[in-house]
Order: sequence, then C-alpha cells, then structure tokens
Amino acid sequence: MNPIVLQPPPIRRRDFIKLMGVAAAAASVNSRAAQPTAAAPRLALGLDAHSVRGMGWKARPLIDYAAEQKLDAVLLNGLRPFESLEPAHLRALRETAAERGLRINVGVGSVAEGSTTFTKEHGSAEALLALGVRVATDLGSPVVNCRIGAFPDRATPGGIEARLAELLKTLKAVRSRALDAGVKFAVENHAGDLRSEELLQLIRAAGTDVVGVMLDPGNAVWAMEDPMKQLELLAPHVLCTSVRDWMVWESPEGATFQWTALGEGLMDVPAFVGLMQRHCPAAPLHLEIISNSPRPIPFLQRDHWKVYPNTRAADIADFLALCRRGRPLELVKPPAGTDAKAFERQYQRAEFERSVAFARRYGAGLKTT
Repeated sequence: MNPIVLQPPPIRRRDFIKLMGVAAAAASVNSRAAQPTAAAPRLALGLDAHSVRGMGWKARPLIDYAAEQKLDAVLLNGLRPFESLEPAHLRALRETAAERGLRINVGVGSVAEGSTTFTKEHGSAEALLALGVRVATDLGSPVVNCRIGAFPDRATPGGIEARLAELLKTLKAVRSRALDAGVKFAVENHAGDLRSEELLQLIRAAGTDVVGVMLDPGNAVWAMEDPMKQLELLAPHVLCTSVRDWMVWESPEGATFQWTALGEGLMDVPAFVGLMQRHCPAAPLHLEIISNSPRPIPFLQRDHWKVYPNTRAADIADFLALCRRGRPLELVKPPAGTDAKAFERQYQRAEFERSVAFARRYGAGLKTT
C-alpha cells in the first residue's frame, strides 16, 4: 500500500509553543450541534467483556451479566472467553443470547504476523481471520473485529507501514470468505497502534464493502488524537465500538492520559452519541471501561517521534487542546486491609454500571429499565 506522506516532519518545541495558542482557541469550540435529537434512533448499548476482566468470566456468564444489566449487545473481542469453538457450542450461545434480547459481536485480536501481539495459537494470520469468519457466522455476529496490535508495533522492523501491509494482505486473503458469509471485518485502533488517517487508508485499500472500523476513542488519545475528531473522520465506516471516557493533561515530558467511567472525563457524550446516531446508527455502543491507570505520552521527547515519521506538528493541534482542558486525576486505592483483587472486581463493576446509566441518559440503550 502506498505510504502516507505528510510533511513537514516531527514536532519541535517552538512548534509546540505556537500550537498551544491554536489549541487554546480550539478548546473553546465544541460539537454540541451533533447532539441527538428527540427523533434520533437510540443506539444499541452493549458490554465489552474487558470492562469486567477481573471477574474471569467466560462467554455464558458474560451474557448473563449483560442481560441482568438490560443491555442489547455483548462484545467478546477475542476467542479466549469461549470454552469451545465447536459450532454446536457457539450456536447454543447464540440462542441463549437471542433469548435474552442480546446480539453478540466477536473479535480475534491481531492478524498482522509481525506484530508484537500476534500469536500462532490458531495458526497463521490468514487462518485466524478465516476462523473468525466461521465463529462469527455461528454466533450471528455481523463483524469480525481484528487489529494490528499495540504501540510498540510502530517500532518494529519496517515500522507501522510494514504492519499495515501485513494486515492488508490478510484482509484480502480472507475477503471472499467474508463476502460469502455476509460478515464484515472491523479493524480496531488498539493500544496506540494506529492513527485515524492510517486506519482510513487501510480500509479504503482493503475495500469498504467488506472492511470497516472497530472504533476505540480512548485509544485515539494514546495516538495523540482528539477522539471527537477521530469519530468525525471515521464515523461513516464504523461497524463496532469499544467506548470509554478519557482525561489527558500536560506533563513535563508532554502529556499523561487516563481513561475514566463515562461522564467523568473530557468526552462530550451527547455529541458523541449524536454523531453515531447520524452516521453509524447500526453500530452498537459497547462500553469498555478502563480506569485508574495513567499512561505517559512523551511527545516532547525526540525519540517519541521516531515512530511517527509522517505526522506533523499541526496534526496534533486538537490533541493539544485536550491537554489544556484536562487535569490530573487521583488514583483510587483499596482501603487498608481490603483484598486487592476483590476490590478491583467490585470497582470494575461499579465503573461499568455507572457508565451504563450515564449512556442511557443520552440516547443509548434500546430497552427500558
């Protein structure tokens, strides 16, 4: 695939100083016009299983929990939650979910063999994606989520362009199977591996008739993007989501970010839901709540830019606006004498359930509570 050529090269300190003025102005402009209207269709609201990762649940208890929360969908964004991949087992899960008014969406993880996160548990990347098509068919999932992997992949031999080429090759190899099965591939921006312009280039090269976006706005922050701008760019191609709120603030090395429960960060939830209602209403709003875990983005350090050879200073202006709006968050620690794992399980559920309630206020959720 042809590389993205964006010039001039990486941000310098004086560029940063100039851009802060632009960022300050941008911070005062919001997207309230995108808020949902009374006539807008409500979005399906779902559980991303990673929200309650501490529970260690397999597929069936995850379905039970989603039903208990009166949700519309469950995202199993990997094959580990399944006790078996036999068709009979998967079809039984599909029936159980349908009886509870839930639809299942499924993912397979990395299908770029040069990624630091790719495993050969199921064979080659092509074999894994083909397996994903079969699993999706058995489960009734309209999508097979897949990805490159994580931020360190940008520093692997050949850089992110090499990993994009691998992913594109895999998508093309399994394309006909997906078309025959009536499912689509949804490529995720995961753990800072891809910026939006790179993801958009990929899906266009692979063919938007069979490839779309698995949108993770929280990970857009990791890649020095404003998640609202990410959604505006990619919304027409969004097939699936994993959503949480975000906070980001300035730090001596650049910025620090931390994800939060919905409504507790910088996310304009009404505007975000409104954009989805307008441009991708069929995509479920899965909540993947991860919080209490700050991460650095050292963009003022020269080495950070070695993995962004085509990104200009101006390309992060909207991100800088977020940094100016944000503030540091205090970490939540278990009370003295509390079992740490038990506390984490309780904390994860509380964060998720609070986010569900918040999302329902702004146009998400098809069921009455």
